[in-house]
Amino acid sequence: MFKVSVPAVAAGLFLSTWIAAQSGVADDSSQAGNSASWPQWRGPSQQGVTDQPSLPTSWDEAAAKRVAIPGDGGSTPVIAGQTAYLTSGVDGKNTLIAIDINPDLAEPTIRWQVPLGEDRGNKHRKGSGSNPSAITDGKHVVAYFRSGDLACVNTDGKLVWQVNIQEKFGEDSLWWDLGSSPVKVGSMVVVAVMQTGPSYLAAFDIATGELKWKTDRLTDAPKEAAQSYSTPLEVEINGESAIATLGADHLTIHRSADGKELGRLGGFNPGGEEFFRSIASPVAEGNLIICPYSRGATLTAVDMQKVVAGEGQDAILWFRDDIGSDVPTPALRDGVVYMVSDVKHDKGTAYALSADTGETQWTVDLPRTRRSYSSSPLVAGNRMYVTSEDAITQVVEPLGADAKVIRTNEVADDEEYTVASLVPINGRLGLRTKNYFYLIGN
Repeated sequence: MFKVSVPAVAAGLFLSTWIAAQSGVADDSSQAGNSASWPQWRGPSQQGVTDQPSLPTSWDEAAAKRVAIPGDGGSTPVIAGQTAYLTSGVDGKNTLIAIDINPDLAEPTIRWQVPLGEDRGNKHRKGSGSNPSAITDGKHVVAYFRSGDLACVNTDGKLVWQVNIQEKFGEDSLWWDLGSSPVKVGSMVVVAVMQTGPSYLAAFDIATGELKWKTDRLTDAPKEAAQSYSTPLEVEINGESAIATLGADHLTIHRSADGKELGRLGGFNPGGEEFFRSIASPVAEGNLIICPYSRGATLTAVDMQKVVAGEGQDAILWFRDDIGSDVPTPALRDGVVYMVSDVKHDKGTAYALSADTGETQWTVDLPRTRRSYSSSPLVAGNRMYVTSEDAITQVVEPLGADAKVIRTNEVADDEEYTVASLVPINGRLGLRTKNYFYLIGN
């Protein structure tokens, strides 16, 4: 049922004062040297969108270049200059891998790989000890692993600093495999730990590893609902950087400078469901933050300007309990939310929604597959890329009322599970499958 007004299911929502936010992660392309064009999970704006022109729409195994990735991992690559960085568990070690993606090479090539602690492996068949994406500022690369190891190397692969946050702040109590990626916030890297028991956000200086701040993030979420695998967003509040985090039945906002909580919105689980763990991350633009929740059963849009004005439940612009996304994070651009459903009743449906009203603008039924969707969609120009767990990528174009699937692209490595998302690389595409990193396009 689609509801534009504040829903009864959200009656338990409580609001604290904080100020209107917009997505504001800076692009590092202005840095000298090894610039970062896709510096973190979901890209420079954290919206899953790119303005890189002329990305390929058609490929197959013969048209793509590839390099085998040792070990087991699911992290989406990040890109800086002529290098892609990803993580994997290799021979029992957490490993950060640098791949040379110079277009003059016949094939992408592993430049170096660095062990960064003991690999804890996986609990879930789709998971690994190396699920979170790294972050890069073009000079450093910071990787995070299920073991709790958070480590920084320079672009030559030399270790700069390393800390195990579980040894420092308490053991992991997640039922499944860590999925929250770190987020780059200015000169800091921020990690969010949302689990049963002590939960917190912590910020470290990227260059030195100095702990800048740590703040508790405590909620009353029951059992598994207290656990989240989502990634925080950097937003801007009154001209000041802040961090928005969704999970454990709450949306919280913390000031980037010192971690102070500026406000929270609760009630995403008014029925007290014990197993509402959250995986998909929120996405923000302007005053709006779009929050997937309830194991893919709900989607809620919050006007952050109204929250700071103390308007209570009127801050919820719209709520839908007929569509959602459990694992894939939506993309958001120019007031349109792009998402793919991975829930049973409409699995494989691509949606475009008005961010202001929640109304469906158009839908596309993707070709049927026995596999689901763990990758998040990429929006580029007038098209959207959606990759399923068998590494098949559907290209939807144009992004309007006439939207349709114009290409279905397959590669040979269709082994379960492709969970990393497609990334743009200066006019090319990077695809991490179960066993390979593919470089697509000239």
